[in-house]
Amino acid sequence: MNAPTRVLYCNCTYAQVVPKEVKSAVLKKLCESDVAFEAVADLCEMSARQDPALKRLVEGGAVKIAACYPRAVKWLFAAAGARLPEQSTQVLNMRVQNAEDVFGELLNPELKPNLPQGKAASVADPSANSNSKSESQMQGADQNSDASSSPVDSALRIVPSALPS
Repeated sequence: MNAPTRVLYCNCTYAQVVPKEVKSAVLKKLCESDVAFEAVADLCEMSARQDPALKRLVEGGAVKIAACYPRAVKWLFAAAGARLPEQSTQVLNMRVQNAEDVFGELLNPELKPNLPQGKAASVADPSANSNSKSESQMQGADQNSDASSSPVDSALRIVPSALPS
């Protein structure tokens, strides 16, 4: 038997990018309903502090998260070393959806995973990132090219003509 989908609500207290009327209405409806949910003050702040509660939330099974953009939520958790499972996470975007739509999806027993695919490695474990070059590849590239063609050097280079006089 599958465990019920958990609900996580982010109040976006510090960033304040979610419209106040939307987040207030969603929270009010959650409080008035029989839906069990967990509310956090701000996922951005929790991620910045690498709050261990984010790992606990990930380990609890399927989850619907009322917050902001799915890509942002995915990387907030990844930055805290708590990778969200792509196939069992649905993020409801209170920045662009209205309160009725968000709450309706939270009540819907169907989980509609919507995390962006790819780049699934956590920021805390960059070695798992399939898009990054291995250390030996980077060393080989450094030995086989001059500084002007190194991707790392070119990304960090300040062109003197671009500086103000």
